[in-house]
Amino acid sequence: MLFAPIGRFITLCARHAWLVVALFCVLSGACVYAGMTQLGVTTDTSKMLSPRLAWKQRSDEMARLFPQKENLLVAVVEADLPEEGQETARQLAEKLAADHQHFSFANRPDASPYLERNGLMFLEPKPLAGILNDTIAAQPFLSALAQDPSARGLFGALSLIAQGVKQGEANLAGFQAPLTGFANTLEKAADGQASPMSWQRLLGGQLSDLAGRYQFVITQPVLDYGSFQPGGAATDAMLGVIKDLEFVRTGHAKVHLTGQVQLDDEEFATVAEGMVAGLVGSLLLVTLWLTLAVRSWRVVLPIVVTLVVGLLLTTGFAAVAVGTLNLISVAFAILFVGIAVDFAIQFSVRFRAQSPEATGKEGMYEALRMTGEETGHQILVAALATSAGFLAFTPTAFLGVAQLGLIAGIGMLVAFVCTTTLLPALLCICRPPLNCPSMGYAWMKPVDAQIRHHRKWLLAFFGVVAVIGLALVPSLQFDGDPLHTKNPNSEGMRALSLLIDNPQTSPYSAELLVKSLADAQKEADRLDELPDVHDVMWLGSYVPTQQPEKLALIQDAASMLLPTL
Repeated sequence: MLFAPIGRFITLCARHAWLVVALFCVLSGACVYAGMTQLGVTTDTSKMLSPRLAWKQRSDEMARLFPQKENLLVAVVEADLPEEGQETARQLAEKLAADHQHFSFANRPDASPYLERNGLMFLEPKPLAGILNDTIAAQPFLSALAQDPSARGLFGALSLIAQGVKQGEANLAGFQAPLTGFANTLEKAADGQASPMSWQRLLGGQLSDLAGRYQFVITQPVLDYGSFQPGGAATDAMLGVIKDLEFVRTGHAKVHLTGQVQLDDEEFATVAEGMVAGLVGSLLLVTLWLTLAVRSWRVVLPIVVTLVVGLLLTTGFAAVAVGTLNLISVAFAILFVGIAVDFAIQFSVRFRAQSPEATGKEGMYEALRMTGEETGHQILVAALATSAGFLAFTPTAFLGVAQLGLIAGIGMLVAFVCTTTLLPALLCICRPPLNCPSMGYAWMKPVDAQIRHHRKWLLAFFGVVAVIGLALVPSLQFDGDPLHTKNPNSEGMRALSLLIDNPQTSPYSAELLVKSLADAQKEADRLDELPDVHDVMWLGSYVPTQQPEKLALIQDAASMLLPTL
């Protein structure tokens, strides 16, 4: 008797089937309008977490103080020679800096005038003395090139070295690296494999590779958060510039894109593609399995229509309650289809198995009443339990999950309402045949019998599996690296993998904001002693140490080299 009201309500909906369908059409239209006018999708990851979190507030404050470090799109230039990489990065930075439509700024962090002027001061005294001594030893050679910087001057300088060797007046120790470089280059040219030669590596040796083999162009693109790829327009503009660069066209340089904008865009594109494909795929698979299970379009059509209407109503609720979906809450659509279809299947299969005494419309109404009394409370309990599980996510500070829990939780209640109102009305209109006790997958009936017969053994088996699972729990590790959630084969991740092993370019860094320069120095000294810290940079890092000693070395070299050059 407790379940009779559900049966009577379902019968009422069936008796006024066309009125119920019309009502749901009006509600669906209103929800479509609300979705089109009020519902948006944001790809701004900063809005996926509650602003009340202390660490989020600190992060937002850092972003406010240093906006030039936020939302970066980085071009990583990889070239055969340092000169080619520097020229490629220079051209790219100049062209992107002039594009104010797509970029707020574009610069080269390793082309700072301050660092270019004072770069030698940041070397330790011993390597500094080594590079200066090598350069001084090459003074005669450099002098000849300075007077005639052409092929004639180059070979003239080489002939002077040969004459000095003949007369026993030349020491080749200081010329070994340049001569070897010339010899290798000329041999390759003679073999038909002509290639440029790096003067930086020739004269500077390993000094030119201290900062790594990559050049960087850092940009801050203009983002469109209404798109699933906020930086898509800027990325396309950058790619258009890259393909026209001289050394990129000749194959001597490659440019890889990475940075937060690139990584987010790739993730957003994957989410968008997966959401659409998942929703369409789930509807198609549901339709397929329904056809195999109920074998009648008169049942499949009402179920599919009920699912679509329920999805539209849930979307309308999301438009009113949330307003803007994020990359996680947008997945509610796939969850709704995958779960709500179970309610409709359970109701429809039980409905077709009924054998009412009456015939015609009265028999249809009686069958729907009996089905409502048998399954209505079961579907209600399932909907409430599922809804409670989703709604349990709402208190979390992770707003993406909280929104998903709220929308999906209410969606389960919407699915129950649609299953007990719209579905009976549609079944009454389509009038599928009744008295079909073999509905479902009848060929699985022997398996069902075997499961019941051997239930003790099966329970024992799963008990053992559960115990093994509990024993393995301590060995389960948590991977907290967010980069491991991204596609490792994407452009942004491939570029990042080139940099991740170098502590100077690794993305794994932490920032600390203190009140004064003195506090910064204390924190830097303290952190620098920690074994887990590779290096610490603070404002004082840009002031070279041991300046008198280094300046003396540079001044001595300048007094000998500058008059020649």
